[in-house]
Amino acid sequence: MSVFIDKHTKLVVQGITGRDGSFHAKQMMEYGTQVVAGVTPGKGGQRFEGTVPIFNTVADAVQATGANTSVIYVPPPFAADAIMEAAASGVSLVVCITEGVPVLDMTKVYPFVKERGVRLIGPNCPGLITPGESKVGIIPGRICTPGPVGVVSRSGTLTYEVVYQLTRAGIGQTTCVGIGGDPINGTNFIDCLAAFEKDPATKAIAMMGEIGGTDEQEAAEFIRTQMKKPVVGFIAGQTAPPGRRMGHAGAIISGSSGTAQEKLEAFAAAGMGVAKRPIDFVELMKARL
Repeated sequence: MSVFIDKHTKLVVQGITGRDGSFHAKQMMEYGTQVVAGVTPGKGGQRFEGTVPIFNTVADAVQATGANTSVIYVPPPFAADAIMEAAASGVSLVVCITEGVPVLDMTKVYPFVKERGVRLIGPNCPGLITPGESKVGIIPGRICTPGPVGVVSRSGTLTYEVVYQLTRAGIGQTTCVGIGGDPINGTNFIDCLAAFEKDPATKAIAMMGEIGGTDEQEAAEFIRTQMKKPVVGFIAGQTAPPGRRMGHAGAIISGSSGTAQEKLEAFAAAGMGVAKRPIDFVELMKARL
């Protein structure tokens, strides 16, 4: 089992002829993902790698191929329109990899997507992967292996580090989800935790948060009151000084809100395993599986 994507996922790649889109489309195809269409306005009728049809619009691609998921590799000024175009096309899942999407744009995108019942992951995220079945985004397939741990993270590189350590220790994953570190994103920790709680194959969850905001504290309360499966958590940016943005637009401490200490205390109060370093996930997971 898995969450959000599996072997039945049919993917359309928006921006498939661009530098990033073409590179990662090939990677996803090599992994075994069903890439059924690409979209680049003005290049409809062409083919990518000789096999994947390219369309001018997402609606045309969905109608012709039955795609149910879209992944977006377009520049920041056009990403919001790309998300809304995908959401209006009939797909059920939209994954936006693009970094630097203006927050003001996302204030328009978020309600548009929600009103249509479409799940958005990102923007500014590495996407997700269900090992051995499907990869949508940029998570390296070679570091993942099928197993019982669900992974959710705000940080892309931290996702890779923890997944690598788990795989190296023989602990596989059901699905790994990078939700992105922007102030406004489509899918949050609680959405993923709820999905993993319902997934019979997921026996435990690894959750990686960051300083800034209150998402981790809210997730901890959800874990305390709504979940039976064990969760191990980590907070990046534990040594960050107040007022200093650490990599992600959402990773900034304001006053006493959003500090690593506050989040770690919330994790402990929720009965979660608390990892001080990414490598600590291995032993903490072994104790809970």
